[in-house]
Amino acid sequence: MTETSYLTINQLTQYIKAKFTKDPYLQTVYVTGEISNFRLRPNGHQYFSLKDDDAVISVVMFKNAYKKLAFKPEEGMKVLVKGHIGVYERQGSYQLYIDEMSPDGIGALYQAYEQLKEKLAKEGLFDFEHKPIPRFPKKIAVVTSQSGAVIRDIITTVNRRYPIVQLVLYPAVVQGNKAKDSLVKQLKRIEANHDYDTVIIGRGGGSIEDLWPFNEEAVVRQVAKMSLPIITSVGHETDTTLVDFVSDERAATPTGAAELATPVLQDEIIRIKNWQRQMFAFEHQRINHLNERLLKVQRNYIFQDPSRLYEVKQLQLDQLNDRLWTNGQKFLTKYKQEFTTKTNQLWQHNPKHHVINARQQFEWNQEKLSSAMNQFLNNQRQHLNQHMTTLDALSPLKQLKKGYSITESRNQQISSINQVDIGDKVKIQVSDGELNAQITGTRKNK
Repeated sequence: MTETSYLTINQLTQYIKAKFTKDPYLQTVYVTGEISNFRLRPNGHQYFSLKDDDAVISVVMFKNAYKKLAFKPEEGMKVLVKGHIGVYERQGSYQLYIDEMSPDGIGALYQAYEQLKEKLAKEGLFDFEHKPIPRFPKKIAVVTSQSGAVIRDIITTVNRRYPIVQLVLYPAVVQGNKAKDSLVKQLKRIEANHDYDTVIIGRGGGSIEDLWPFNEEAVVRQVAKMSLPIITSVGHETDTTLVDFVSDERAATPTGAAELATPVLQDEIIRIKNWQRQMFAFEHQRINHLNERLLKVQRNYIFQDPSRLYEVKQLQLDQLNDRLWTNGQKFLTKYKQEFTTKTNQLWQHNPKHHVINARQQFEWNQEKLSSAMNQFLNNQRQHLNQHMTTLDALSPLKQLKKGYSITESRNQQISSINQVDIGDKVKIQVSDGELNAQITGTRKNK
């Protein structure tokens, strides 16, 4: 019976590695894909991933190969690479070792990011007046995962800096398909509460896919609508999501967000005590200065003998009283004389006889006016009678009484047979009424 031979993990891995190494198709491969999980290591080898819609492969680019690049790789960038496939024995995984790399357009997510960014920028969503972050908040709302390192970092930082503030966690999904709705829901809850001074929203680092919920249009617009000051802390310092463009402050880390939202309580206490000391010193100096002024005023001769303050004024008052009395007497004497003179003149020009003459003249004028008015009325009455007699003689009614008549047709007086036709209806006015007739014939005078 043949004994079964078991391989160690290392032996199996070495065998697989040899297969990869000896395979001519894997010694030089040309691959196109989208950069993912890229974090620049300035002085070392670069480790990231290449992906397409269906698969992901780990990538290694050694320092010497990376230095030859003429561009800076970015998350979501689509690239063309040349390299070979190898096995990393420690983890038992295969990976692509890149020798050359060049851009090949822009990855789908990165392109969507740029398109939405351009759209919102044109709307003016990024152009707004940033709300100031309250210096001494009482209550801060935090929107992030309840199990991630973000909330722990924020709690630790706040407890160290400003432990008197109240932190309220609004747990949200920060990655995956449900993240967008979860983030918007929690932001709306905070907005409806109106009980917070500041809002912090964020998550830890990750790929562009992991951070994508913070690039969703609904999330960006909800952050822009917030009436409360909002601080974003999404990913690492090199990550910039669209919510960063509509927030009032952006922090590189959750710790940085907590530092932006809170002061250092101990520093504020020290600052207040310094102010107290400064105010006390200032007031003490001010009181001493006022005491010196008071003592100086108290030593003044006026306060030593207050009567001296108004001696001169008393003399001036007496002089003014004397002048007032003298001028008053002169004024009364002068106006008494003028009153006597005007009284004498008034008696000399007594208006009594003027009134008698005026009354006589009025009565004479009244009689004259009455006589002239009677004469005028008589003359006018005679003229009226004459005109009435003349008017009566010319009245058409008087002619009608003599047997004459007036014939009308179509509201016109008929003076000729040419004005009517056979069959026309006419109206004949006589002295005591009207006759209605119809033309049956006409005869012209020779």
